[in-house]
Amino acid sequence: MAALLPAEWIKNWEKGGKNEFVQLCRALSENKNHDVGFRDIQQALYELAYHVVRGNLKHDQASNVLGDVIEFREDMPSILADVFCILDIETSCLEEKNKRDHFTQLVLACLYLVSDTVLKERLDPETLESLGLIKQSQQFNQKSVKIKTKLFYKQQKFNLLREENEGYAKLIAELGQDLSGNITSDLILENIKSLIGCFNLDPNRVLDIILEVYECRPEYDDFFVPLIESYMYMCEPQTLCHILGFKFKFYQDPSGETPSSLYRVAAVLLQHNLIDLEDLYVHLLPGDNAIIEEHKREIVEAKQIVRKLTMVVLSSEKTEEKEKEKEKEEEKTEKPPDNQKLGLLEALLKIGDWHHAQSIMDQMPPFYSTSHKPIAIALCQLVHVTIEPLYRRVGVPKGAKGSPVSSLPNKRAPKQAESFEELRKEVFNMLCYLGPHLSHDPILFAKVVRLGKAFMKEAGTVKKFVSDRVVKFQSDGSKQEDKEKMETLFSCLLSITDQVLLPSLSLMDCNACMSEELWGMFKTFPYQYRYRLYGQWKNETYNSHPLLVKVKAQTIDRAKYIMKRLTKENVKPSGRQIGKLSHSNPTILFDYILSQIQKYDNLITPVVDSLKYLTSLNYDVLAYCIIEALANPEKERMKHDDTTISSWLQSLASFCGAIFRKYPIELAGLLQYVANQLKAGKSFDLLILKEVVQKMAGIEITEEMTMEQLEAMTGGEQLKAEGGYFGQIRNTKKSSQRLKDALLDHDLALPLCLLMAQQRNGVVFQEGGEKHLKLVGKLYDQCHDTLVQFGGFLASNLSTEDYIKRVPSIDVLCNEFHTPHDAAFFLSRPMYAHHISSKYDELKKAEKGNKQQHKVHKYITSCELVMAPVHEAVISLHLPKVWDDISPQFYATFWSLTMYDLAVPHSSYDREVNKLKVQMKAIDDNQEMPPNKKKKEKERCTALQDKLLEEEKKQLEHVQRVLQRLKLEKDNWLLAKSTKNETITKFLQLCIFPRCIFSAIDAVYCAHFVELVHQQKTPNFSTLLCYDRVFSDIIYTVASCTENEASRYGRFLCCMLETVTRWHSDRVIYEKECGNYPGFLTILRATGFDGGNKADQLDYENFRHVVHKWHYKLTKASVHCLETGEYTHIRNILIVLTKILPWYPKVLNLGQALERRVHKICQEEKEKRPDLYALAMGYSGQLKSRKPFMIPENEFHHKDPPARNAVPATVQNGPGGAGMPTSLAINTVRLEEGTTEETADKLKEKSQGVVKVINKTVNATPKVTTSNGNSASNSKIIKEKDDKEKSGKEKDKEKKDKTPAVTPEMKALGKDGKDKPKEERANKDEKAREIKEKTPKSDKEKEKVKKEEKASKEEKSKMVVTIIESKSTAEKEREKEPSRERDLAKEMKSKENAKGGEKVPVAGSLKSPVPRSETSESEREQKRRKVDTHSSPSHSSTVKDNLNELKDSSAKHYINHTTPTLSKSKEREVEKKDLDKSRERSREREKKDEKDRKDRKRDHSNSDREVPQDSTKRRKEENGTTGSSKHSKSESPSDSPRLNEKEKEKNKSKSSGKDKGDSIKAEKMEKSSSGSKKESRHDKEKTEKKEKRDSTGGKEEKKHHKSSDKHR
Repeated sequence: MAALLPAEWIKNWEKGGKNEFVQLCRALSENKNHDVGFRDIQQALYELAYHVVRGNLKHDQASNVLGDVIEFREDMPSILADVFCILDIETSCLEEKNKRDHFTQLVLACLYLVSDTVLKERLDPETLESLGLIKQSQQFNQKSVKIKTKLFYKQQKFNLLREENEGYAKLIAELGQDLSGNITSDLILENIKSLIGCFNLDPNRVLDIILEVYECRPEYDDFFVPLIESYMYMCEPQTLCHILGFKFKFYQDPSGETPSSLYRVAAVLLQHNLIDLEDLYVHLLPGDNAIIEEHKREIVEAKQIVRKLTMVVLSSEKTEEKEKEKEKEEEKTEKPPDNQKLGLLEALLKIGDWHHAQSIMDQMPPFYSTSHKPIAIALCQLVHVTIEPLYRRVGVPKGAKGSPVSSLPNKRAPKQAESFEELRKEVFNMLCYLGPHLSHDPILFAKVVRLGKAFMKEAGTVKKFVSDRVVKFQSDGSKQEDKEKMETLFSCLLSITDQVLLPSLSLMDCNACMSEELWGMFKTFPYQYRYRLYGQWKNETYNSHPLLVKVKAQTIDRAKYIMKRLTKENVKPSGRQIGKLSHSNPTILFDYILSQIQKYDNLITPVVDSLKYLTSLNYDVLAYCIIEALANPEKERMKHDDTTISSWLQSLASFCGAIFRKYPIELAGLLQYVANQLKAGKSFDLLILKEVVQKMAGIEITEEMTMEQLEAMTGGEQLKAEGGYFGQIRNTKKSSQRLKDALLDHDLALPLCLLMAQQRNGVVFQEGGEKHLKLVGKLYDQCHDTLVQFGGFLASNLSTEDYIKRVPSIDVLCNEFHTPHDAAFFLSRPMYAHHISSKYDELKKAEKGNKQQHKVHKYITSCELVMAPVHEAVISLHLPKVWDDISPQFYATFWSLTMYDLAVPHSSYDREVNKLKVQMKAIDDNQEMPPNKKKKEKERCTALQDKLLEEEKKQLEHVQRVLQRLKLEKDNWLLAKSTKNETITKFLQLCIFPRCIFSAIDAVYCAHFVELVHQQKTPNFSTLLCYDRVFSDIIYTVASCTENEASRYGRFLCCMLETVTRWHSDRVIYEKECGNYPGFLTILRATGFDGGNKADQLDYENFRHVVHKWHYKLTKASVHCLETGEYTHIRNILIVLTKILPWYPKVLNLGQALERRVHKICQEEKEKRPDLYALAMGYSGQLKSRKPFMIPENEFHHKDPPARNAVPATVQNGPGGAGMPTSLAINTVRLEEGTTEETADKLKEKSQGVVKVINKTVNATPKVTTSNGNSASNSKIIKEKDDKEKSGKEKDKEKKDKTPAVTPEMKALGKDGKDKPKEERANKDEKAREIKEKTPKSDKEKEKVKKEEKASKEEKSKMVVTIIESKSTAEKEREKEPSRERDLAKEMKSKENAKGGEKVPVAGSLKSPVPRSETSESEREQKRRKVDTHSSPSHSSTVKDNLNELKDSSAKHYINHTTPTLSKSKEREVEKKDLDKSRERSREREKKDEKDRKDRKRDHSNSDREVPQDSTKRRKEENGTTGSSKHSKSESPSDSPRLNEKEKEKNKSKSSGKDKGDSIKAEKMEKSSSGSKKESRHDKEKTEKKEKRDSTGGKEEKKHHKSSDKHR
């Protein structure tokens, strides 16, 4: 710090230094900044004095200048004294004595400037002594100590003898007088002062007495408070607080109890701010730490109680006694020491000092203070007072008087609320401090709830605000501010509900009224808010407070007790107990009950019945708890095997349905949950929707409906209700109305439908990734069934307007919402029906004409008006080329009609009417029934009967109108611009197959519709082809079905078979219903060049052959599926077989083949897959019971004796063609070919995997036992079977002469294949053969077999040559006359028929009559070839297949198309073979009979080693791929040269079979060469195909060898 006094000033002090110093001091003292000036003056004076001490300046000079300066400031003497004090200390420490002397001299010189007293205060006693200001320093020190002690340490004793008692007596009299007059506190205060002075009273004691008197006269606040306030001006501020603290301290001993009057006085003084809370708080006990400790202890105790309750205690007397002792001890220590803080808090609340009360509460743990009842009640009372005006205005219910609450006299109490906005300021805050302890005052609880209700009403019901989470209130143009205020208030109300109302309800003792009161407010909240509140209540609230923790444990304990004892018998008493428990703690109770239901599903019924004593709030909480249980992420929705839905989920779903049906619970949350799950791609929870709809609307979805029920379901609503369901559907009107309202109010009807429709594929392609196939099927079925059920519910419950308003048009559904077509039409169908009927009614009203024709005309008009836009809309659903074959009108008609439109279930109506008649008779006969009840019951039955008859009449009229409409439409239905075959494909693909698996009724509808289209004589519709396609290849459709779809598909096949069986049963029926119908035309090309049209009808006998072929095909497919070992294949085929049991199998040998295979499944699956075992056992039993009704094959269709022929006999007797006219035979070949190609195409597109399935089909035939076995026992079994079934088979073989494809029997019995040659010879030969067959073959026979094979090969090679020639002519012809193909084909057929013996082999399976374009055919051929190259795993009974397939394929390729030219190398091979064959033929014929028998027994699939590979190749080419694949498979085992003896024997036997097959082929070739001219159109295709085949033949054969080796 720079020196203020420069050295020059001291040197020249007299000259100018003195003046400079004075100027400096003046300047410093005038400085406005007081502090700075003060410090600088101090420094200046110090420097001056210091110069004197050092001797630079004389003391008199300094004293003079100080005398001049001293006047500049008032405090200058004090400043100077401070400077002397500092110097005194400094100089006393110095050793130089002269400096000390200089200091003493300076002080003495300045004594006139500073008073002695100031110096005595500040200077050291020794200095004072040296200055002469005091006599002795020692004496001075002693005296100062005494004074200090007296001042600061000595307590003043008020001597009561000195204070006179009279004064206190007068004081008490003064304070205790009657204060009602005009006595004021000021007046009394003056008197008190006089008393204090007069009687020498202690002022503090006077204050204490004033407080005591105030305690006793609490009503005189207005007097005492001002008195104390005035009195305090005379005291120190802390005095009052100390006296109060002293009073509180007096009561702090353990037995003391602080009087409430003292608390009140303290509270009033606090409220008037006469004392500070902080000052008083420290005087109160217990300390805050102790309170926190106590709170923690309470929580621990509560948890221990919970632990005790949840522990399983094995009760023994000792433990019980111990517990009793403990409880006694606890009771003793129960009385807690006085808590003065809480006492003060209570007093504050009572006088309405909320501000101070709040600050005390804040210093304690949450809800600690209000957990003490007096405080909770005091706070409740304060809330009562505060809300009174508002409650009186808006909260009092109509008609209620209510007892008004008087306001507090205290002006400082919180302001009473007049509006909702004012509630928010104080009341909500008070309630939050109350928390769960509002339970102490149910009346206040009700008031708060009513205010909440009134607020919701005033604010306008809360609109939808889930999306933006903001409540949009009705605002009649009110400002944004108002809205914001309302939103704030609403969120406050929700907080109060969460933190106060619900926890308080938990602590109330089963108060049902409060629960209902609360529901009055809750029902105005949207369910999203309610559920959120319930969630908080259940999962968080109970952990927030020790009391609630205990309550939760007690509730669970009580719930366990009740649930253990709940049975069907004690539902009522248990229900009452559950009701009591649920009024207060529903979340905890329901959570426990649901956990029990998930474990024990037999509890569902008693629990549902016992819940009838719940309040509305409890039902709503139950809905929430159910959803929470369903959404529990910790629970697995699948059982451990991953193939079935968990039982807990099934139980919950079942409970849901029952509970929502029985009680009026809001459904919106549950439905939204299901919708959300579907959005997330999870379909498990559809189970819930399914159950809810089933129980609430009475719409059942079951695959196990009887045919009677199904029939009833095709009638009107009344018939459905009476005869269509398993359970009697009663009283669903209200519940279905509730379900409907929930769906419409929350706009969930259409979204749920669309989500389910989309989710069906989601199940497979998104959900089903890692899941077990069985589970995926179940989920798919569940999704589909629920969609059908839900759609049915909407159709029958929504009004026409509601429905039409919600369901968009078909093109929007499919193209925008990506709904699958079947589902989209399912949803739209009721809409079309509504539209048409309303239009029809309009037209009827407009013109009143009762003639039937008029009505029909109007109906047709209304249909056109409604359906025209639909016809337009459907065009966008498929590719344009689809509409070349079928018209949009036909498509829309098919999808828009139902069984109700096609047929009246008269038998069903009659059945129900008869039931009612029986009931009425029973009522009459019942003597015990009272007459009035009889009358009522009879009236009910009569009314029902009338309704049913009326409904039947109405449906009959409707069906007649629909049939008229269809009659008019039918000519435009099928355009068939490509081919009939293509048309049938489109029809099956886009209409029949998707719909027949949609529902059981749709399955029946599809079958009826096919029949209807046939009966209507629809142009371009080939009934024959349609049925053929349906029955021929069911493997793929069956394999791709889910369980329920398989059941529906089975129903469809059953209905189709029913029709076919009806036609098959009687010639008259056949002639009447099919005779001259266009659906049974067989159009074929003739041989000659002379054109001419002739349409051939399929005659009755040939139809029977065709039906037999279908039965065979079904058998073949069934056996294949059963042999795959695939779970889905086996399960589905068993389901289908069970469904078609009434009509199939009818033929004995097919039935036996099936029976064997099913028996094998029973044995194999017993341990592995019990569900398959159960299915197979069930079917097996039913099949056995049908056995007496099965007939031998020769009764099923008539077999002509075979005519002998120049053609090698082996070909002619294929079991399948006998008796068919040639024309049909040829046509059927074509049919077969087209369809196999088509199916192959489709399947190939689907997947390569399916290709294998085809091969399996080809090879899997009913004859299990014939598989390559060579053992004697095997062959014996085979023989025995052969013998039994021979007679039937022989006829088949005759058929097969005409149809190169083997018929079912052939395949069904391995031996039959061998029978072919026999039949040509004569029936005698057959018997001989049978005998031979029974014995194993000798070596000679084996040689014969080889020879025969060679001969047949030679024949074939010859045939090939002829075919090549015929082809060239055919090509030429085709160029000339492409248009005359069909006619020529027909002619050729008729000619061949005339020839008798020389019948063209016809393919055993009826398929597409008209081949497609060349390119498409060649593609198909290639596909088929690929298909066939796959090896077949099932090698049993390939004999039959191979023969069949050989015939099939050869027929296809030689009859329907002329054969392609072969390469030169192949021709050479042919020639070689010819030579071999001619040599051996003579030998063959001699021994043929024997060989035939044995051949057939052996597996045809093991063909001869000796056959050269090129000949097999050629055979493949000739036979068409189907045959070739089988052949090559069968050959491969014998191709390996290193076979042991047994194998050689087998091979020989098989080779003989092959010879026969070859000879068959040869015959076919010859025949086909004669027919080749007919086929001119397809020559080119064939050549292309054959060339391709040639190139692939070798490869294929190698593959086949490998594969068949594997099989061996």
